[in-house]
Amino acid sequence: MPDLVILDGHTLNPGDLDWSPVSSLVDGFTVHDRTENKADILPRIGKAELVLTNKTPIRRKTLEAAPQVRYVGILATGSDNVDVAAARELGVPVTNVPRYGTMAVAQFAIGLLLEITGRAGHHSEAIRKGRWKSAPDWFFWDYPLIELEGKVMGIVGYGAIGRAVGSIARALGMRVLAYNGDRPPKSEEAARADPLVNFTELLRASDVISLHAPLKPETRGIINRASISGMKDGVIIINTARGALIDEQALAEALASGKVYAAGLDVMASEPPDDHNPLIAEPGCLITPHIAWAPRETRERLIREAAENLRLFLAGTPRNLL
Repeated sequence: MPDLVILDGHTLNPGDLDWSPVSSLVDGFTVHDRTENKADILPRIGKAELVLTNKTPIRRKTLEAAPQVRYVGILATGSDNVDVAAARELGVPVTNVPRYGTMAVAQFAIGLLLEITGRAGHHSEAIRKGRWKSAPDWFFWDYPLIELEGKVMGIVGYGAIGRAVGSIARALGMRVLAYNGDRPPKSEEAARADPLVNFTELLRASDVISLHAPLKPETRGIINRASISGMKDGVIIINTARGALIDEQALAEALASGKVYAAGLDVMASEPPDDHNPLIAEPGCLITPHIAWAPRETRERLIREAAENLRLFLAGTPRNLL
């Protein structure tokens, strides 16, 4: 059996999970927690024929300099970090792991929305600072509390995660609209679930806009000054997809003006954001460190699915090819 190297295993498995579903398939098995220096990528691949990566980039030059590599497995759904076109040209199959985190990401997107509308975390912290004890009444709140029933949820990107978010939103009593670009839903069930509308209509009608689109040239910066101007005043924006879907300066301006009431972001255009990012200082912007995908159960599933991708490749029947 061939040797395998994992270039950045710590994110997926910081020590609480078992690599055996992968390691049992190969002879040599090496895991690097992180490969932060691009100069280390090629030496760490060494003579390995099989490479797994999460965010460490695999570009054409690396593949050309390591001709023994015959498989690259991405430990994620997004494939921005691998030059898939070059790999295809060089005859190196590349796989990803779709749908492993559908419910975790949907849960987190709704969690961001519930924190914005209920501010449970904020008020818990205020109690620890003595605010309830010093309140003149038996209660207090210092953010508007928002009921979601009857509000309109607009979903941009109607794949598996978008549909899951729509299902939860409907359970909360929301009406759901979806925009899927020019792509039709992948199933008849999906087509029946929520009305598909054009982007302009979704912007105009939605009280909440949740982003679940892939990052492509046509979606980069889809939330910008022009699109924000077409939204309702006081809209809430949620992003658990890709940070670069949003023009962050435009969003910061809209938050400051009140055009956008609040934003909940688990992803940023540059991660981690630098101190000069205009959204860092905006009190109406809730930012979390790209963790929607990270529950233990979800990461366990990701390892199992990545191992199955590898097993099927070694068996000559690859799946999830990009």
